[in-house]
Amino acid sequence: MNQTKDVQIKEAVKAHYGAFADSQLGKTAQTSSGCCGGESSCACSEKLYSGDYLRLVPEEIAQVTRGCGNPIALASLKPGEVVLDLGSGGGLDVMLAAKRVGAEGYVYGVDMTDSMLELARQNAAKAGVENVQFLKGDIEALPLPDNSVDVIISNCVINLAPNKGDVLSEAYRVLKPGGRLAVSDIVVDPDLEGLPVSEAQVRDALSWAGCIAGAPTKSEYERHLTEAGFEAVEVQPVYRYTLEDAMVEIPESVQSLPREVASELASRFTSSSIQAVKPA
Repeated sequence: MNQTKDVQIKEAVKAHYGAFADSQLGKTAQTSSGCCGGESSCACSEKLYSGDYLRLVPEEIAQVTRGCGNPIALASLKPGEVVLDLGSGGGLDVMLAAKRVGAEGYVYGVDMTDSMLELARQNAAKAGVENVQFLKGDIEALPLPDNSVDVIISNCVINLAPNKGDVLSEAYRVLKPGGRLAVSDIVVDPDLEGLPVSEAQVRDALSWAGCIAGAPTKSEYERHLTEAGFEAVEVQPVYRYTLEDAMVEIPESVQSLPREVASELASRFTSSSIQAVKPA
């Protein structure tokens, strides 16, 4: 992927999520709350987190997520750990992680969108969470030193990055030896082959900012993690999307396919749990 295309993708993502953050800050009209541009594309907070999680933060914060899973449950966080959230958005997962690691722990959130950082800091203040810090940065070049965090989490963000190998290499760099990665993300399983439309046609017709266009295949995710140096790599589909879930993203070229074919295409996109460990 060329540098110009990378910049275009990042600007589209920033505009998309910046508009959402501005709406939450009261700067613009309200937008939809789903991570991929509409609630039907992913899931609302109640579907992703149990009440035990959501009761840890104010209700107005708990009700807004741009995610597709629950990386907090996946990470099995322990008191005193240092955590990093890649693409921290409005800060929900950062705050939930902060509650898990306690006052002796610490949580960083990295996001490249100014409005999202403003929203996250505002939400943390509302929630009275102090053991957190939100940093502006690109997840392909993290603003943290080597071997500085115990756990990396992320929720439906890595798929948005043009260079996923760089993201996972950076994740490996900042993790301490023995540190672990626990991520929820959109993953294509197994691939987009064997359909009446090509993979290029599907991806070119979709919005990158809407999660689906940039989703890697399961094997690509595993390869990037292994090449970065991770061990105990596991990419596990948790939920397969239906055609109805994906309608806000499906382009006209796909909608014209027979319904059974379009349904098969939609089911290739999954909400998946990704885990890996940096060797000790």
